[in-house]
Amino acid sequence: MLIRTEAPADILAIDRLLKSVFETDAEANLVMVLRENSRLTLSLVACSDEGEVIGHVLFTPVSIDGEELSWQGLAPLAVATSHQGKGIAKALVKEAFETLLDFGYPACVVLGDPNYYSKFGFTSASEFGLKCQWEVPEGAFQVQSLTEQTIPELLEGKTGTIEYSPEFLEL
Repeated sequence: MLIRTEAPADILAIDRLLKSVFETDAEANLVMVLRENSRLTLSLVACSDEGEVIGHVLFTPVSIDGEELSWQGLAPLAVATSHQGKGIAKALVKEAFETLLDFGYPACVVLGDPNYYSKFGFTSASEFGLKCQWEVPEGAFQVQSLTEQTIPELLEGKTGTIEYSPEFLEL
């Protein structure tokens, strides 16, 4: 398996993957719009030995009450059904976190199953006075420091609402 940055030739393969993994086309459509509007910070693909795109992870900028702190939002993360349970998602997220840190991005948020995302080190954002811009179940909105600093150290006393790019409102 090879993990690398998305290339133009991957766009349709990513679209097919997202449409096959999620119940609706919303995630695939969101990724296309984010790409068209240059809102992608990092987009990685996992490829099989034959070159087939079997996994994808995307990161976009988020803000806290409108303030840019170089934080990123993970959405979406997808692995082809036939390749799930093989550590591909974990490898994608690990590589992404290392790359984001290399580029100076200190933290990441995610909206998803806390049991799943806790495997990647995410914890409930509400513990740090952070909330999602949408109504979500308790614990579903999570945060992870990518640096040696803790989330409270990164926040420096700030609390508030994490806001995603406007394209997410169209979901």
